[in-house]
Amino acid sequence: MHHPSKPNTPVAITACAGLSKLFSQARELETLDRRLREPLPRQLSEQVRLASIHGPRIVFVASTSAWASRLRMQQRRILETAHTLGITARSLLVKVAPLPVPAPAPILRKPLSKTAAMYLRKAAAVSSDPDMRSQLLALAALANSDDETED
Repeated sequence: MHHPSKPNTPVAITACAGLSKLFSQARELETLDRRLREPLPRQLSEQVRLASIHGPRIVFVASTSAWASRLRMQQRRILETAHTLGITARSLLVKVAPLPVPAPAPILRKPLSKTAAMYLRKAAAVSSDPDMRSQLLALAALANSDDETED
């Protein structure tokens, strides 16, 4: 029977050796990705990501082979940008792979109009169900007081 020398206790993530270095490298790669894609045409920039920098080679990932071809045509521009950032790369390698899915953007909802809020309050006033009444009033409270549009 094996007896561990230490009990299995949780360890703070900041105490894990090498993790802060990994986070730092990830932030640096993200910054380089943004800087190297800046001079590219917007549509192309949205379809490619910096994967890594290996010695004299910058490695990008493109979502399709068509975008990879377009990125290869921008090699000189990318290498010039890299040189201004102090990266001494001499070539560009482009691989085709699905891009990471970005975090979903917050859902923007149209504000509730004053008219809709008025009808919700009227419905609450005639409701015999107390739960329904409180839900209708809560919805009516979401009305944007600055909203002048009528539904």
